[in-house]
Amino acid sequence: MTTYLDFEEPIKIIVEEIEKVKTTGEKTQIDVSKTVKELEKKLKDTTKDIYENLSAWQKVMVSRHPDRPYTLAYIDYITDGTFIELHGDRSVKDDKAMVGGFGLVEGKSVMFIGQQKGINTKMRQYRNFGMANPEGYRKALRLMKLAEKFNKPVVTLIDTPGAFPGIEAEERGQGEAIAKNLMEMSQLKVPIICIIIGEGASGGALGIGVGDKVYMLENTWYSVISPESCSSILWRSWDHKEKAAEALKLTAKDMLHNKLIDGIIKEPMGGAHARPEEAFQLVKETILKDLVKLCKTKPDKLVESRIKKFCEMGVIEEL
Repeated sequence: MTTYLDFEEPIKIIVEEIEKVKTTGEKTQIDVSKTVKELEKKLKDTTKDIYENLSAWQKVMVSRHPDRPYTLAYIDYITDGTFIELHGDRSVKDDKAMVGGFGLVEGKSVMFIGQQKGINTKMRQYRNFGMANPEGYRKALRLMKLAEKFNKPVVTLIDTPGAFPGIEAEERGQGEAIAKNLMEMSQLKVPIICIIIGEGASGGALGIGVGDKVYMLENTWYSVISPESCSSILWRSWDHKEKAAEALKLTAKDMLHNKLIDGIIKEPMGGAHARPEEAFQLVKETILKDLVKLCKTKPDKLVESRIKKFCEMGVIEEL
């Protein structure tokens, strides 16, 4: 059953009209193809109009859409079923919120790492809603170093509401684990491509977000804090989350304008949840395009360029 967000109500109405007309045609044996064609055009135009004018908060809602594909779905498509998941941080346990392993992309071995949220209530609990503990970030780092050892590129897929904020996570060194990842990723001697496919919240996202190329899907967000948390801090209530979303400048367009990412990957009309395979293909094409160039770059040059890129972020000059 398709799930519709509040602002997608006009789309829902037209889809229901199309289904009703088709059902009537089947029952009465009347040719309704012309009516269906007109309604399908109306559906396409309405969807385009809505999705080309989304507010920042509406984009946050789309990034959290329950039908939106998650990390493992992207990996399975991109690697054509060759993905082999690797487990554990070799210290505490295997964090189910962070997944990773090798897979073939057009015959080339690539290390994939990303947060996995879970596709239903039971799986979301199993995956801790995509919120990794310190051992998740340490597992990610172990896999990155493994990729470096065998000279294989790394692709990270980011989709998390943040690193797990529980007491036990802090006791095991959540901040240290993320900070170490930032340091190690900046110096990794193999290409790194980072893609935000859903939510990119705070250090939880940045812990696997330092790369030679950083992209965002069109209807995703990337920020130090979620709009709800920002609203609760500033206004002591979630009621101003829409205003907070606009002020945070967290959309892909905002991030590109502020030179914090390298590009935006277009989504199929209606969002990645509407036509997942098209979204998978667009992400795959972006990865392949960059791997060709990055894999030809010398390791020292990669590291130098990566460090320079992140050091220049937020720097201003006063005349």
